[in-house]
Amino acid sequence: MRLPIDENGYYHLEMNRDTWQTTHRISGNVSGYQAQVPVMVNWESDLYWVLGDTLGYIVKSGYTDEWVYVAYDTVYVTGFSGEEVRTTNWTSYSNSDGEINNMIAPVRSMIGDTLSVGAYYNYELIEVFEIVLD
Repeated sequence: MRLPIDENGYYHLEMNRDTWQTTHRISGNVSGYQAQVPVMVNWESDLYWVLGDTLGYIVKSGYTDEWVYVAYDTVYVTGFSGEEVRTTNWTSYSNSDGEINNMIAPVRSMIGDTLSVGAYYNYELIEVFEIVLD
C-alpha cells in the first residue's frame, strides 16, 4: 500500500493542497501458483468527482448503485461537461514477480473524507482498503 497505517487499520494519504489531484501508487503482491502468470486485478472506489466541478464530489455508498453528491455550500454549478471521474484505475496486471500496481487520484475537495478502494479477482471482492485523505 505504501502508506502509513493507524491503530484502527486505516491508511493515511497526505493530500497535496497545492494541486487539484493527489496521485499515489498502491502496490501489492499476488502469491501462490498464480504469481507465475499475469493476474488481472480489478479496482473500485467509492469516491468520484465531476469534470469541471471543484465544489463537490460523488460518494458511491457501500459498493451498491446508490450515489450521493457531496458539497459544502449551496452554490449550483452549471456549464461543465459533467463527466464522472473515478479516483482509481479500473484494472491492473501482475508482473513476472507477482507485483501489482494501481494509481489512485483523489481531489482536493475530498480532504477529510475516507476513500474505500476494493480489489477484485475473478469478479470476487478480495479486500477493501480504507484510506483517510488528510
